Amino acid sequence: MPEYLVRFVEWTKLKIRLHIDHQKIVYFYEREIWWASLGENIGFEQNGKDESFSRPVLILKKFNNHLTWVLPLTSQDKIGKYYYPTNIDNKNGFIILSQIRAISIKRLIRKIATLDKDTFKKVKSKIKSFL
Repeated sequence: MPEYLVRFVEWTKLKIRLHIDHQKIVYFYEREIWWASLGENIGFEQNGKDESFSRPVLILKKFNNHLTWVLPLTSQDKIGKYYYPTNIDNKNGFIILSQIRAISIKRLIRKIATLDKDTFKKVKSKIKSFL
């Protein structure tokens, strides 16, 4: 079986486990950066890594205690209007502005850091400029 199909099957198994976890309570706020299970996706959508299919995400908008908008981050050097450079815990990275998505809080794994207010304001302004 091709590796990409194996990854889809493994992601589906994890997604089912995440979905049926009714006990998970997560306290999260805008500006925070979390590891989140983003899954195995299609085309140019940002995938998660490793067996947890996770990658860092910025909490952009908290709608309620169950749903949030996030922006994935990458450690790969990226340039262009759809990437915003950042430094989290002395690690350079880029916020992928074009990959905004709504996720359930069941996908959140653990908090990494909190983005400073000035940078967060600039990121929000860049997102608004795309609308």
